[in-house]
Amino acid sequence: MTSSTTIPGSDGRQRCRWCAAAPEFEAYHDREWGFPVGDDTRLFEKICLEGFQSGLSWRTILAKRENFRRAFDGFDFRKIARYGQRQTDRLLRDEGIVRHRGKIEAVVNNARCAVQVAQENGSLAAYFWQFEIDPTNVPAAQARSTSPESVALSKDLKRRGWKFVGPTTVYAFMQAMGLVNDHAADCVIAADVARIRKTFQRPQKVAG
Repeated sequence: MTSSTTIPGSDGRQRCRWCAAAPEFEAYHDREWGFPVGDDTRLFEKICLEGFQSGLSWRTILAKRENFRRAFDGFDFRKIARYGQRQTDRLLRDEGIVRHRGKIEAVVNNARCAVQVAQENGSLAAYFWQFEIDPTNVPAAQARSTSPESVALSKDLKRRGWKFVGPTTVYAFMQAMGLVNDHAADCVIAADVARIRKTFQRPQKVAG
């Protein structure tokens, strides 16, 4: 019997049920979601986009992702950290992104915080991967919206001054960036993610 957490994809193979919600989700699911990421820019981009998603759908954000990348200098947090009022005003006029002042200002704020985090840890990746979810203590796939690790990371980010980083937002970030393999057990991609996680070199903290 097929698990209720999966559904046949376009090729008939079982995938996590959520990726059937929109046509573009399957490619995102198969190529990105859950695969471990050690690149600072991609990590910063994702946590920012999760913040933008708050109150919206991931489909909306994914459709605008290239616009966000263009608007925010490819999510180079060191560039964004230097943004001033002129850049904020430009972003508020950009119809290609979500024009929410609080979320836009949060990206700029978080970029400045990210610079400090990277200096203290050697990289953003080294910081985030300290909160990797214990693979021996993961419940059924997608059975929760937070975890003790996401609560701890959210709390630490807020302590450092980050915004729009609640535990649910942070857990979605951790799922997507591979800090946990939350693919359903019988999802066709689950084994691929598990295999890559075995050889993935976890970024190590290095004093900046």
